[in-house]
Amino acid sequence: MVVIKRVLMIFLSFVPAILLSQQKKTYNIQTVAFYNLENLFDTIDDPLTFDNDRTPKGRYHWTDKLYKEKLQNMALVISKIGKEHTGSAPAILGVAEIENRKVLEDLIKEPILIQNKYGIIHKDSPDRRGIDVGLLYQKDRFKPKHFKTYELYLYDEVTQKRVYTRDQLIVSGYLDGDLIHCIVNHWPSRRGGETRSAYKRKKAAKLNKRIIDSIFVLDPYSKIITLGDFNDDPDSASLKKVLGVTSKRMDTDLKELYNPLAKMKNKGVGTHAWNDSWTIFDQIIVSKELLQEDYSSYRFYKVGIFSEAFLITTTGRYKGYPFRSFSGQNYVGGYSDHLPVYMYLIKEKR
Repeated sequence: MVVIKRVLMIFLSFVPAILLSQQKKTYNIQTVAFYNLENLFDTIDDPLTFDNDRTPKGRYHWTDKLYKEKLQNMALVISKIGKEHTGSAPAILGVAEIENRKVLEDLIKEPILIQNKYGIIHKDSPDRRGIDVGLLYQKDRFKPKHFKTYELYLYDEVTQKRVYTRDQLIVSGYLDGDLIHCIVNHWPSRRGGETRSAYKRKKAAKLNKRIIDSIFVLDPYSKIITLGDFNDDPDSASLKKVLGVTSKRMDTDLKELYNPLAKMKNKGVGTHAWNDSWTIFDQIIVSKELLQEDYSSYRFYKVGIFSEAFLITTTGRYKGYPFRSFSGQNYVGGYSDHLPVYMYLIKEKR
């Protein structure tokens, strides 16, 4: 009850003044989050992917001991996301850069996470590196109804050869009885340069829009969350022009999307650092219905970047950057080169 009261006090500073005169209310609060786990590979060589470097005899000398330490580090971070207000790890967590289902099974068995009773939704993608996206969910809070992966068909502009990359995963289910659609993304990287690779992320945005539009056809009031590592900032063409995401909450119309992290772009914060500058590649984007002020069902409350001090490098060349797991070929004992993002959803208690 202490947590709920604290959430209420924070919440009242954001709602319209008319609500202040109403009888004191309490709210359920749930965390939806995303975390790029930076190459969470097991130590077994998969003959179907290029994972040879991440084996005991490979270039990274990836041993069972290091794998176990990496799992512990990832589990620690996940256990803390949103816990300040909910008393728990995220109810729903999208993840990227995971090798297979096995690494997720190992992850949720970590002692610090096992009490959350996470379920797993995952399907191997055609990515040549062998990295996928996935979704973890607390079984007593979220009940999956349906899931599907959509393959992104890309072709090199010069050679016209197929570029194999990650699928987009959509999971529809009930969060405490409320139907929510979550799309987990890991769009193509900026390898080769931002401009040269931009067409790949625009293709990814078109696929994402097609998925979202197909949901809106069935119900224009759908609660949709598209989240992930987009490898583009909120103001990039892929997000603003192709996907049509707005950065102003009040300007979001029916069947449109709002990016609550866009306003952070000019504040010197981010989720990923490169060449001494921050980017917000990791984002959570929501549909209009989640912005309504009728809290009889779950609605958007607040978004943030999870950036506790232990996740930041304190010394050396990369001081101030996310404390990553790898530096070149060496495992340095950190967490990820990305910071997690999270969103609180709230619902009035009855």
